[in-house]
Amino acid sequence: MKIIVTIKQVPDPDIPPSHFKIDESTLRVAPPSGVAPVMNGYDANALETALRLKEQNGGEVVALSLGPAEARDSLKRAIAMGADSAVLVSDEAFDQLDSLATARALSAAIKKLGEYDLILCGRQASDTDAGQVALGLAELLGLPAASPIQAVEVVDGSFEVHRVTEDGYQRVKLPRPCLLAVSSEIGEPRYPPLKGIMAAGRAQIPVWAAADLGLEAEQLKPRRELRRLYVETREGQVELIEGETPAEAGEKLALKLREAKLI
Repeated sequence: MKIIVTIKQVPDPDIPPSHFKIDESTLRVAPPSGVAPVMNGYDANALETALRLKEQNGGEVVALSLGPAEARDSLKRAIAMGADSAVLVSDEAFDQLDSLATARALSAAIKKLGEYDLILCGRQASDTDAGQVALGLAELLGLPAASPIQAVEVVDGSFEVHRVTEDGYQRVKLPRPCLLAVSSEIGEPRYPPLKGIMAAGRAQIPVWAAADLGLEAEQLKPRRELRRLYVETREGQVELIEGETPAEAGEKLALKLREAKLI
């Protein structure tokens, strides 16, 4: 079984809020100084899922990322965790891609990788939380897809999954090949063992440019206009309700809430 896992490198979501900045000139999240980017959390969950399926059923896992040269670090980590190989899709032409163009570039790379049984993606990326690329990729490749997924197993050659809903989950059966967008409920990703880290250090990661994928500039034009990207600010006001006794304070609070039409 061949499994392709898409991986995005993102700014570390655990940085203090004061370090989170927007580059107003490019309308992008500015990489915080001195803090290395990391593998997107949901993509790490997807990779862990792929590795478990490989351990249970055999096969190979290929990690695929689109981004700058620095994204090679996340692919190295994927190999350290247990992926068999990795490919980086990188080109200056990819600097301003929207979700659709990103899906187009990834779909071209997947076609170049050849036959596969399953594509695993994270349900969304922590830098934008858009959650559009995975299902767009499935549409471009003509694949059945399900999202978000909290469990998956191989049953009689097909994939049985638990799709997260508001009040539980749905059991869905999908044929091969298909695409699944994985959620964090599926389980924590493993830590790379020393053997894997050493293997990642020796690994050669090919880089495919737009020309290698047969992509032209027209196919990569954004269809979306981003007008503003900003850090949301919230302000709160506090009013202390006092009383001679707790009962009196509670009565005053109830009157305040009634005046505000909250009760």
